[in-house]
Amino acid sequence: MTEHVDPVADPETRTVRICADRCTTCIFRPGNLMHLAPGRLARLLAQAIAQEGHIVCHDTLGTGAGSICAGYASHPEGQKRSLALRLVRAGALSATFTGAATTASSSPPLPPSPSQTHIGAAMHKEQS
Repeated sequence: MTEHVDPVADPETRTVRICADRCTTCIFRPGNLMHLAPGRLARLLAQAIAQEGHIVCHDTLGTGAGSICAGYASHPEGQKRSLALRLVRAGALSATFTGAATTASSSPPLPPSPSQTHIGAAMHKEQS
């Protein structure tokens, strides 16, 4: 059985929500702050990469407007393999950067750049 996860894309606005920063308990922070079972993060990561998907920030689950985890968006393999992140880089979709557990961006979508190869660097640039 597949669990329901809130979508990270809005087909009407052609945008993908991406967390601007890692939340305080991000699964990609050191120390296993979410108390995941041993190997759980590795399995989540492998599954998302294999399916060309992404990991939704746990702080945005159940909000109706999930956001791609900032930790996953900056992961070298994650950013290469995620279809949503590739479509943002290609300019087919726009990115809306969200704060943890929010559904709206406080900053405008990042304009796509064909030469951009690192979503995490773009997120940092957007906030500067």
